[in-house]
Amino acid sequence: MENHADLVHTRVDPSTAERDERIVRTGFWAKLRANLHRIPFLDDLLAAYFCAIDPATPAKAKGVLLAALAYFVLPVDVLPDFLAVLGFTDDATVLLAALRVVQSHVRPEHRERARAALASERETPAPGD
Repeated sequence: MENHADLVHTRVDPSTAERDERIVRTGFWAKLRANLHRIPFLDDLLAAYFCAIDPATPAKAKGVLLAALAYFVLPVDVLPDFLAVLGFTDDATVLLAALRVVQSHVRPEHRERARAALASERETPAPGD
């Protein structure tokens, strides 16, 4: 198994990164909102998102984060998200592994934006409320 330093030094394929970014930009917020009450790792998920879209984040770190975020957004998972208790376990594992690899690039301002966005999402009434 590769260590974290090896992963960060791996070349990022621009076409894969672009595809992952499209997936994340078009589906992230809808998936998050639809599952807000079921995701126990929201702070990390949102911090990863804000780091990934930050123009100051290096391309390799963005690539790692976008791949993990795309895995979260895509409906096909190792463990389907609708499964009670276990549904987001694989998503959390992928995300936390990605964050470990790029942890030095997730800055306090990304975490602050995550907290603010989460507070805002929790204050917004769900449709039909």
